[in-house]
Amino acid sequence: MGPTGQRQRIEAKRGAILSTFESLGRRALRLEEVRQVRRRVMPTLGEGAFLKHLLDEGILQQVNLESKLYPSFRRYLLQGGTAFEVALSLRSGSYLSHASAVFLHGLTEQLPLRIYVNREQAAKPEPEGVLTQEALTRAFSRPGRETNYILSGPGYEVVLLSGKATGNLEVGTLMGMQGEPLMVTKLERTLIDVTVRPSYAGGVYQVLEAYRAAKDRVSVGVLLSTLKKLNYLYPYHQAIGFYMERAGYSEQALGRMEELGMGLDFYLAHGLPNRAYSKRWRLHHPDMF
Repeated sequence: MGPTGQRQRIEAKRGAILSTFESLGRRALRLEEVRQVRRRVMPTLGEGAFLKHLLDEGILQQVNLESKLYPSFRRYLLQGGTAFEVALSLRSGSYLSHASAVFLHGLTEQLPLRIYVNREQAAKPEPEGVLTQEALTRAFSRPGRETNYILSGPGYEVVLLSGKATGNLEVGTLMGMQGEPLMVTKLERTLIDVTVRPSYAGGVYQVLEAYRAAKDRVSVGVLLSTLKKLNYLYPYHQAIGFYMERAGYSEQALGRMEELGMGLDFYLAHGLPNRAYSKRWRLHHPDMF
């Protein structure tokens, strides 16, 4: 059968093809998932002809994500699919975080050009011993570690994170810009995450803006509960309290953070060049912050 006959066959099955794609429940697909649709609807048609027709007709869009250091990815996007859906399709069990979650929670109007997607590592033993001021100061005097697993896509980048094992603590479904269901860190978890890794949210000033935008929506109880469950070695509650104070949170909320104690001097971010000091939070922060 020639190309014209193949096109006619495919068009005759267009409705069945679209409904089968919809039944998958996602719009960013691996090649194997496209193959599954062909086998279910048009098993006698060649894969190449089937895929070419879907791409030519705009039913699918091929999306390539390239990396110079790591394996690249290819996905096939159905109409209406978004970059967030592409990012979540790259690794199973992943969720959107940091700057992406800040945006999806409406804490910034800036559409991020980098999409942060996290898949948690396997659980590791908790560090033993007591944190000392010397060890803390040494750790935060250096630039913070950042992943270089960055994929370049069509007009955006995807940053693949491998975060602390939390059992997907405080992760849930949030609707995206096109009404697509997305797995995203919840509001309080998002604020904690960007406090821990401000560089993944655009820096400490952008983190402060997120705290300001979230002020009337945050549950301090959930924030504290989540922070305790995350069980970080470093006293991030001091940085959280500082952000909350600068963002105009109530004294009652600030007091609940202070109750966790101020045993050591802490830092708002790694490698701060010009610093000022908050006595209340025992916290070094950028000068003129």
